[in-house]
This record gives sequence, structure tokens and C-alpha cells, in this order.
Amino acid sequence: MKRYLIVIEPTDSGYSSYSPDLPGCISTGKTREETERSMREAIEFHVDGLREEGYSVPEPRASSSYIELPA
Repeated sequence: MKRYLIVIEPTDSGYSSYSPDLPGCISTGKTREETERSMREAIEFHVDGLREEGYSVPEPRASSSYIELPA
């Protein structure tokens, strides 16, 4: 099983998300939960499409961390 990092950001109408390891794979939703579910489907669709077209599926490489600064 592969684990792809997704970034979820608020928008004026809900949320949008993308995966740094899968360029062009994006999704949106009204809630964070809806956006995460939608992104899971988008990643599955994206990866299936890559395979069907004979492209290699990128390995997950992105990671994240928070930097704390004094207030």
C-alpha cells in the first residue's frame, strides 16, 4: 500500500486539495471530510489512468512538518 500526502486548503466556497507527488491530481469539496474522500477517489482514478496509458506511477516522496514560531 502506498501513502500519498495530500494538502487541503480552505477556499471561498469550501476546500481544495492536491498531492505534491501526483501533479495535476486535484479535488474540491464543501467540507474537509468531503474533500478528503473526493481526493482519495481522484488519486485512485489518476493512478488507474497512468497505468492504463502505460506510464509509471510516481512513488510517494513528499512529507510535511510544522515549524513553530513565537507569537
